[in-house]
Amino acid sequence: MNASDRIELRELVTGGDPAAQPVASIVVLHGLGADGGDFVPIAQELDLSAVGPVRFVFPSAPVRPVTINGGYEMRAWYDIYPPGPDGSRREDEAGLRASQAIVQQLLDREAARGVPPERTVLMGFSQGCAMTLLAGLRAPQRLAGLVGLSGYLPLAEATDAERSAASADVPLFLAHGEYDDVVVIERGLGARDVLTTLGHVVDWHRYPMAHEVCGQEVADLNRWLVARLGHR
Repeated sequence: MNASDRIELRELVTGGDPAAQPVASIVVLHGLGADGGDFVPIAQELDLSAVGPVRFVFPSAPVRPVTINGGYEMRAWYDIYPPGPDGSRREDEAGLRASQAIVQQLLDREAARGVPPERTVLMGFSQGCAMTLLAGLRAPQRLAGLVGLSGYLPLAEATDAERSAASADVPLFLAHGEYDDVVVIERGLGARDVLTTLGHVVDWHRYPMAHEVCGQEVADLNRWLVARLGHR
């Protein structure tokens, strides 16, 4: 059994006949403590009728103890440790790698169901953004695009060596709230700067909001998705 078979999935088809074969897929990764239903309302706000039927896939991360929250068990793609006395951050590389494998299996699943990687977008919020950048840049086949909302780039120092050749020109949409006190905007800016230095073209957006999603962000994302997926 694959690891992806052990997680819960929700799906939604928008932009056309729900019974029709989707012409594109968007895999959406939620943030810490949320679940696969968290971004269903956002998907329903998007108008992708210019694309055609689009299948949204909303996986729920495994339940695990989260150190920064006192070991409380919740849905999390990986563990998060408190910052060190000097502000340094230790990363749960084993957890990140395990969830990277789950995400790749979900992408492979879409391809097996008739939506090729070049018609598939990987998207995530907060922890889900981190997983999107980790897995999406390492995917063996180029995706239609990566969307990272209110997150950061994990294992940043390994990105250059580990990213796939196929991902060299993958479109990137990154957005962050100026008043985010959960994942401060400096971490989002840091991700943007690392990726730009590596040669990626990043469509960067900042909004006057906290750790959330706002209406203007949804509108900007909508236009970006139509531009990436609207031509077949």
